[in-house]
Amino acid sequence: MGPLHGIRVIELGQLIAGPFCGQYLADFGAEVIKIEPPGQGDPMREWGNVKVDGRTLWWPVLARNKQSVTLNLREAEGQEILKKLIPHADILVENFRPGTLERWNLGWETLSALNPRLILVRITGYGQDGPYAKRAGYASVGEALGGLRYLSGFPDRPPSRAGISLGDTLAGMHGAMGALMALQHRHQTGKGQVVDAAIYESVLTVMESLIPEYHKAGYVRERAGSFLKGIAPSNIYPTRDGDIVIGANQDTVFRRLCQAMGRPELADDERFRDHAARGRNQTELDRLIADWSAPQPAGPLVEMLAEHGVPAGPLYRAPEMLADPHFQAREAIVEVADPHLGPVAMQNAFPRLSGTPGEIRHTGPELGEHTDTVLGALAGLDDAAIAALRGRGIV
Repeated sequence: MGPLHGIRVIELGQLIAGPFCGQYLADFGAEVIKIEPPGQGDPMREWGNVKVDGRTLWWPVLARNKQSVTLNLREAEGQEILKKLIPHADILVENFRPGTLERWNLGWETLSALNPRLILVRITGYGQDGPYAKRAGYASVGEALGGLRYLSGFPDRPPSRAGISLGDTLAGMHGAMGALMALQHRHQTGKGQVVDAAIYESVLTVMESLIPEYHKAGYVRERAGSFLKGIAPSNIYPTRDGDIVIGANQDTVFRRLCQAMGRPELADDERFRDHAARGRNQTELDRLIADWSAPQPAGPLVEMLAEHGVPAGPLYRAPEMLADPHFQAREAIVEVADPHLGPVAMQNAFPRLSGTPGEIRHTGPELGEHTDTVLGALAGLDDAAIAALRGRGIV
C-alpha cells in the first residue's frame, strides 16, 4: 500500500496537466476516479507520436493506476451525480478554464458545502484570478510567459522548446504538492481548501535568480545554447563516438577534472583558478576540454571521469535507458502488463520511498470501465438507473 492509500481523488481534468497531477497521486496509492465525457473520453486516449494496433502509448502512462467513469458534466443530471460523489472524496482535480465549474453549478462554495474537508486542485494557464485568468492557457504559452521559452535555444536563432510539455507536468506536480500540503493542513484543522496551480507560475518558480538579477542589477538573461553563461566548465563535449556532458564548475571538481585531463596546472592558471575566472574565459576553457575529449571513446572516458569524481555522462535516448544497468538496478523503468499491448515499459513512480514506495498497478483503464461500480457504490445508483442514464447520454 502506498502512502496515499485511503485517499480518494476525483479527477475531472483532461489532456496533460490535470491528469499528470492525478497520475502522481495514483502512483503513491490514492484511489483516483477519472471522470470522462461519455463516448469520447479524454483526448489523451488518442494523442501521441506512435500507436501500436491503433492504441496510443502515452495513455497507459498518464492514466495508469486510475479508474474511469463516464459522466456528462455539461448536463444537469451529470452535475447532480457528481455532487453525490463529492462527500466521498478527499481531493478533486480539475484543469478547466476558470469559471467552468461555476457554470456547471460546481463552484467551490457548492463543493465545500457538500464536503467541508474537500481539497480542490485547480490547474490553469494563468491562475484563478488576474486579468489573464479567463484566457486559454496551454503549456507552450505558460512556458513563454514564465520565462523558460526565451532562454531555450541558441542566441542566433529563435527560442526553441523542450521536446516535452514541461509546463503541464510542472503544473501537475505543483498541484499534487499543493494537495499534499492541504491534506496536512486538513489533518490539523479538519478543513479543506483550494489549491491554485497556474502553468506560468509553475514555470516561473523554477527560473532560479532570473527575477532578482534584473530587479537589483538590471541584468537580463539571454539564450546561451548548450551551456549556462558564467558556469564553466559545464557543457556538451565531443568524443570519438558521441557527445557527453561534463559538469565541473565547482572549484574542487574542476581541480579533479584537470587531474583527469593530465593538465593539473590548469587549476592554478589565472584564467581558470576560480568560478568567476572560468566564467570569463568560458569559451577558451570549453575548447581546451573539447580538444582533450574528442579523440577518446565515450564509455571509457565517462568511467575514467567517474573514478576521478567528476560528474559526466552520455546523452541518453530511450534505447540507452532501457539497456543501462543502473536504470535496471534501480527499476527506474518497469514493464507493466496491458491487456491489449502486452508488457509496456514505462518510467516508474518517483521519488522512491523506503517504507511505502509508489507502484504501478495497471495501465490506463478502458473508457467507462468503472462507471457502474463507482456510481453504484458511491452515488447509490442501481443497474437500472445507470442503464437509463446511459441511454440518455449522461454516463
